Amino acid sequence: MLHDSAIVAYAEAKNVVRSGRDVWDYAGEMVDVLLGKSGLEREEIDGVIFSPSQTGACTAFWQQSTLDFLGLEVDFADTTDLGGCSAAGGVARAAAALDAGLCNVVLLVNADTPTTDDQLRMRSFQREWTDPHGLLGPPGAFGLLSQRYRHQYGLDDDALAQLAVTQRAHALLNPNAVDKLRRPISKQDYLASRMISDPLRLLDSVMPCDGANGLVMMSARRAREKGYSRFVVPVGYGERTNYLAARNDALPTESGHRVAGARAFRQAGMSPKEIASVHLYDDFLIALLITFEMLGFCEPGRGAEFVKERSLRHDGDLPLNTGGGQISAGQPGLAGGGLHLVEAVRQLLGDGEARQVRDARNALVTGIGWIPYGRNWGTSNVLILRPDA
Repeated sequence: MLHDSAIVAYAEAKNVVRSGRDVWDYAGEMVDVLLGKSGLEREEIDGVIFSPSQTGACTAFWQQSTLDFLGLEVDFADTTDLGGCSAAGGVARAAAALDAGLCNVVLLVNADTPTTDDQLRMRSFQREWTDPHGLLGPPGAFGLLSQRYRHQYGLDDDALAQLAVTQRAHALLNPNAVDKLRRPISKQDYLASRMISDPLRLLDSVMPCDGANGLVMMSARRAREKGYSRFVVPVGYGERTNYLAARNDALPTESGHRVAGARAFRQAGMSPKEIASVHLYDDFLIALLITFEMLGFCEPGRGAEFVKERSLRHDGDLPLNTGGGQISAGQPGLAGGGLHLVEAVRQLLGDGEARQVRDARNALVTGIGWIPYGRNWGTSNVLILRPDA
């Protein structure tokens, strides 16, 4: 069962643009840090789950070759290939593997170096039909999505500016954020930032970088037996891929977070009103408004109003992306979803330091994976965590 597993350690490297490092170098750093923080011996690790890497996107046997480089011999290995949903999805898969007795201790390692060595080769429709005609990747896709949202509901620049300024303020308190982003911005800075895919501004968008993060998981029973005085428990999880894909009339402003969130809340026995902090996948700011709406924090089209009615600062009503999110900490490629996950774990363990939230009784993490043309993102997932009672 999901709630029978425990997250006993976390690790995160500093985000760097064009680090010059190899993705396996980052992965090795995460293994060393996780072993040190958990107090485990290398031989005790018998399961590993990786997120994919843009560096190794075309590499067959990614998990085996990475394990070989890391010098790990395990009973269970997997790569959770869900883009920005991979990190949170890996927690659910690790819990399932632990529950099934496939392994006893799982390392979850997310590492990517897209600004140093990007070998990503998209298939499906993108190279053949959309990018050659000017879509130009995620900014173009989210520009179209923003246009549709504006047509349906209108876009409130003040709300988007509040999201940008709040997350940047959090990045100033996060030493792992990209150095270039650790500078304050104002509402005026947001409004003056240039358009890159109308109505998408530069400060609506992530900055790619290199980086890595990871976790150690085991059963809650084993964690108690080994004497861990604190750990984090996953209590709710939902995932949906290709939401409404069979419908030609599906709106791109509808996402699978509607059903994934309902499942996660049901498993956790919670409602949106009971969530103490949110760590939402934010490759573009418009995704935050849509995710709030799909999770039931507010009605569709009311995301901007919801944002403006409360403080989303780390010391506010509903802390949002207290590490700065990817918008202001950087997006380390396909390891980007791990930033939100690790920050949630950090907060629940009381390690937030200057950005520590006041209420650390639970946290909600989301992921977004893949961007199909003319629809919403391909995979949506929701993970709810709480500290061990």
